[in-house]
Amino acid sequence: MQAMSERPGLRVYWQPGCTSCLQAKEFLARHGVAFESVNVRADPGAEAELAALGVRTVPVIARGRDYVLGQDLDELARFVGVGLERVRLSPDELVGRLHVLLALTQSLLGAIPPARLGTRLPQRERTWLDLGFHVFMVVQGLLQAAQGGELGYEVYERRAPASWLDASAAIELGRATQRGLELWWREAGVGPRGEVHTYFGEQPVDAVLERTAWHVAQHVRQLEYLVHEVAGVAGAPRIPAHALDGLPLPVAVWDRELVPQGAPGP
Repeated sequence: MQAMSERPGLRVYWQPGCTSCLQAKEFLARHGVAFESVNVRADPGAEAELAALGVRTVPVIARGRDYVLGQDLDELARFVGVGLERVRLSPDELVGRLHVLLALTQSLLGAIPPARLGTRLPQRERTWLDLGFHVFMVVQGLLQAAQGGELGYEVYERRAPASWLDASAAIELGRATQRGLELWWREAGVGPRGEVHTYFGEQPVDAVLERTAWHVAQHVRQLEYLVHEVAGVAGAPRIPAHALDGLPLPVAVWDRELVPQGAPGP
């Protein structure tokens, strides 16, 4: 196998269902930046290559032994030499969007046919129930970091307990997450300040808040797709357009090669 240091060009290490991975690949393609796509769950050498770089998470955008973590779109833009200017929503607006999306997640979970809750997503251990659970974990990770802890990657890897046979416990977790978000924001006063500890470095808390909002929004889009396009649940809720406006979301809901079976292509 060719040594990593000898590989030409840009390589993007990603995994199915990863919102930051999809966003990074779309960003590079949109700006005409060529790259080699490496699905770490399908490429047998990917894990060793990431270990050689000293990283364990994705997305990773590498050029030889130089790399950047793709969670920060601004950092990715600098790494590939692309200018990035965009309007950012205020922290108050982002928190408001999160409340809307958390409530919608609870409604969508309640609309999933019970027989579908344990259905696995393509190339992931994650099930439909886990996807809703993950939405709440994304916000819990923000709260953990904002309150003096650390946002660790493991919070994103958690799955709904095996004892959860229906969506009721997950829905209650969603309600509790909303209460925690409301309490944090009330105590924050005029808004978040300073930096927080994350698995991708020290980050401004407002940047982590923005990433949390669009990360959640992307997964809610996926839940909506599963409920409507795959399960065909009539009358299930839809995401209001205003809940997504202004968020730096990927265009696609799923990686094109990994659309859940039974659904039409994106």
